[in-house]
Amino acid sequence: MRPLLAVAAGLAVLTACSPPAPPRSAAPSPTPAGPAALPAPTGPHPVGTTALHLKDTSRPDPWNLDANARELKVTLWYPAARKDGPPAPYMTRQEAELLLAGKRIAGVPPGALSSTRTHAVKNARPTGGEFPLVVLSPGFTNPVSTLTSLAEDLASRGYVVAGIDHPYESHATTLAGGRIAECLACDSDNDPGFGTGAVAVRAADVSFVLDHLPAKWARIDRSEIAMVGQSLGGASALAAMVQDPRVRAGIDMDGTTYARIPRSGLSRPFLFLGSAQHVPGGPDTSWDRDWKLLTGWKRWIVLTGADHQSFTDSPLLASALGLTPAYGTLPGARAAELTRTYVAAFLDQHLKSKPQPLLNEPRDPEAKLCPTACGQ
Repeated sequence: MRPLLAVAAGLAVLTACSPPAPPRSAAPSPTPAGPAALPAPTGPHPVGTTALHLKDTSRPDPWNLDANARELKVTLWYPAARKDGPPAPYMTRQEAELLLAGKRIAGVPPGALSSTRTHAVKNARPTGGEFPLVVLSPGFTNPVSTLTSLAEDLASRGYVVAGIDHPYESHATTLAGGRIAECLACDSDNDPGFGTGAVAVRAADVSFVLDHLPAKWARIDRSEIAMVGQSLGGASALAAMVQDPRVRAGIDMDGTTYARIPRSGLSRPFLFLGSAQHVPGGPDTSWDRDWKLLTGWKRWIVLTGADHQSFTDSPLLASALGLTPAYGTLPGARAAELTRTYVAAFLDQHLKSKPQPLLNEPRDPEAKLCPTACGQ
């Protein structure tokens, strides 16, 4: 298997794979409006962040045939004691350069993307207390930094977030020692069975991270673990839950699912949060299939006007980067607000035992409960 460059829809800087769509190109302006800035977290805690490098020597890398171990980069976001120091970089300039090239985005200087302003302080001292863990997985070809806005917000609300970069599945992952893993899987995503194999790899990545995640940067309540992902990352959340009972709850944000749920069903809480392509009977029918096999608490919410990338940082960064892609009709700031709200509500209910009425009756006009109210 060797890479097929999936040219992404919308702001290809932050694309992923849910069912394949015809390529669309973003039209860059001569110069970015920048610098880009992510919205401030809404919770009471300052946020810290750090990067970890883990190596699974029990298995070879499935994409790099020259690697006899699977290396992972894990970015932690966590509640910090104080907000001291400058915010961490969004990504390195080299990562930005490779990402822009891989997505075939011209006219955007790499520094305009890498200088995006964040809110988490690098290596900040964690605050006291024990917090639930949320594993975060990005879409195919994307680094986990494309979910920074959501990660920072969850950390500010009292969660430790472990964002996994799955090497050789995105255009740029910085490994230990500064080595860069480029997208070796990108020429395989049209192969038969690619999605099923890819989510199995990611499920194994998640289990390894849960086995080896150190407690240095924050105290984690390991009895309260959930997983959230966008696109292939969302499909991987379901796959990880099927394989690892430690993942107590999961959210799939607009991702076609591939893992087969046992006929006996999956009884742990799950949320589908998507765009119009995931309405019942819509272009992607994988949610229809899996909905019947989710036997525990479950919700299926579609955001009117959302695009596949609305659950990432893409729409937030587009105008600042001088890009004019189509992202549906839901403005980027509103998409980020709704994503943060419904993800946090789900996690508060199932990891913190705080009932959330809006999951039964969404108060936001864009949020439609499926299967009953999707067409309204």
